[in-house]
Amino acid sequence: MPIESAVPLLLDNPFQRGYVPSIVYVSLYVSVIAVTLSTLVSLPIGLVMGFTQFPGKQFVKSVINTGMGFPSVVVGLMVLFAVSNQGPLGALDLIFTKQAMIISQFVLATPPITAISLAAITGVDENVRDAARALGGTRLDVALVVIKEARYGIATAVLAGFGRAISEVGSVLIVGGNITSADGISKTRTLTTAIQLEARQGRYETAMVLGAVLVTIVLLVNAIVVRLGETGAMNR
Repeated sequence: MPIESAVPLLLDNPFQRGYVPSIVYVSLYVSVIAVTLSTLVSLPIGLVMGFTQFPGKQFVKSVINTGMGFPSVVVGLMVLFAVSNQGPLGALDLIFTKQAMIISQFVLATPPITAISLAAITGVDENVRDAARALGGTRLDVALVVIKEARYGIATAVLAGFGRAISEVGSVLIVGGNITSADGISKTRTLTTAIQLEARQGRYETAMVLGAVLVTIVLLVNAIVVRLGETGAMNR
C-alpha cells in the first residue's frame, strides 16, 4: 500500500488522529515495564542457579524451560482469574487495565529471560571465576566479574523477553479487553490486538499499517540482539 494512501487512512476515517500513536504508546508502555520487572526477578534467579548447587536444581531448570513455551492464552486465563472479583487480587480492581496486561507479560517474559541469562552465566569460562577467586575476590566480586563477562548474553535475554512481550496477543486480549475510549484513544489496545480487530472488521489497510509498525519494532529488537551477539563473540 502506498504511503500517500496510508497517511489519510490513519488520520481520518475511521479513527481520530491519536489512535495509532496511542496504540503504540500502550504497547511499548506495557512491554517495557513488564520486561523491566521481569529482568529484576530473572537475573537474580539466574545468578543463584549459576553459582549454587541445590537439590532439585534440574527440576527448576526444566520448569523454566517449560515456561518458555507455555501457552499465552493459559497465562491470560490465570491472570484473569487472579485479578477478577473472586480472585486473590480482586480488591485491587485490575481487571481490563494496563496493570493486568503488565502482570500477564511479566509471566510470559520471565522464563526466556531467566533461561537465556542462566545459559550466559553458566557459559562463562570457569577459569574466569578461578582467576577472580585467586585474586582474593569475594563471592560478590566473582559474581560481578561473571556478569561482566556474560553481559552480552544477558542483554540478549532481555531483548528476547521484550520481543515476546511486544508480540503477544492472546493473554493481553484476555486480561486487557482491547479497550479504547469514546474518542478512539487506546486504553488497553495494543498493536497485536488492534491488528486482530482491524483484520476481523475488514479494514485490512489499517491492519497492514499497524502490522508494519509492529514488524519494524520486532526487527529493530532482533537487529540489536544479533549485533550484541556479534560483539560478544568478537570480545571473547
